[in-house]
Amino acid sequence: MPGPSGPKHLHVEPKLRLDKWLWQARLFKTRADAADLIEEGHLRLNSQHCHKPGHGVGVGDTLTFPHGAAIRVIRVTALGHRRGPAAEAQSLYVDLVARAPNPPTPLE
Repeated sequence: MPGPSGPKHLHVEPKLRLDKWLWQARLFKTRADAADLIEEGHLRLNSQHCHKPGHGVGVGDTLTFPHGAAIRVIRVTALGHRRGPAAEAQSLYVDLVARAPNPPTPLE
């Protein structure tokens, strides 16, 4: 393993712990809740089952997981620096499953 004077990896993408990112994005109330979901194998990272809350997540990754009664499919667009307000948290991802509006009721 190279030391501090060894070769540098210039194209290494920054990563953040998966449980921490889910918490910062306000998709889970606590990091423990996010970690439990991941450890139970209910989350897919880029279509692969993930069982490690400490697994790195980066910009461009796709996450699929159950959230309440729905299945969420989101793409990471940014890594957070803190758990900020909801508007800031929503800027960290884009929801890939368009929520369909309620169908119109037929008039009789």
